Amino acid sequence: MATVVKRVRAGRPVFSVEFFPPRDAEDEQRLWQTIRDLEMLDPAFVSVTYGAGGSSRDRTIRTTGRVARETTLVAMAHLTAVDHSVAELRNVIGWYAAVGVRNILAVRGDPPGDPNGEWVPHPEGLSYADELVRLVRSLGDFCVGVAAFPYGHPRSSDVDTDTDYLVRKLRAGADFAIAQLFFEAEDFLRLRDRVAARGCDTLLLPGLMPLTTRRTLDKAVELSGATLPPSLADRLAPFADDPAAFRAAGIDIVTELGARLLAEGVPGLHFYTLNRAKATKEVVARLGLASTPMSPAA
Repeated sequence: MATVVKRVRAGRPVFSVEFFPPRDAEDEQRLWQTIRDLEMLDPAFVSVTYGAGGSSRDRTIRTTGRVARETTLVAMAHLTAVDHSVAELRNVIGWYAAVGVRNILAVRGDPPGDPNGEWVPHPEGLSYADELVRLVRSLGDFCVGVAAFPYGHPRSSDVDTDTDYLVRKLRAGADFAIAQLFFEAEDFLRLRDRVAARGCDTLLLPGLMPLTTRRTLDKAVELSGATLPPSLADRLAPFADDPAAFRAAGIDIVTELGARLLAEGVPGLHFYTLNRAKATKEVVARLGLASTPMSPAA
């Protein structure tokens, strides 16, 4: 069974993609067209999120299972501790194993309803991501990933403290980490250096999102938890009323960011697709990351 680590350490730069579960039948049709479009480019793996506060758990499980069963893609499932007892988590992990999903991103998750609200663990659940990592590893031969925060998690007092938490998750048994959104290569590279300085040599992937519209730019700012750097704001400002020019500039910015990261030795780029294929395909093509499709047995 292919794992994220094996696929990413394939000896050439690769890319991976992230989807969110469909909300309705129309969303599902659009998502599956996106999946089929990107499948032809042979991403190293694809992941499906849980949604805010774990709200889309059932759709996430169903979509991830379908990817594993019906495509040639390597599927990675998201798993959060939000509103889950340990017994429920064991059931979900067991279901993933039963359908052939052996890659899991273990994250604590945000409080339901208010991502910035007070974290209240399930009375029979877990409180920290490192506990979830240990639970997943105890239940089978899984490849486990965790989230990393270039600017520090909103609940951390500073980036050094946050890096300590990341290293704790990695040493709990995580095989890799995926960085949340950031805007400049140095933001990710400093995170990588902080992890390395703590003697932790673990696979760390940067997360990127094509900036195709003002809305996606606002989403990137929201997800990163950081303000847009003035240099990028100035570069995009002239195109505020020209959607085509804004899109072209946004694709250029993300392509340049990806190229810089690859030049710095990152083994792969993880794309937050917003369930659309076109922009990601453009960036992947410009960076030369696509490969010939694998056979189902690969």
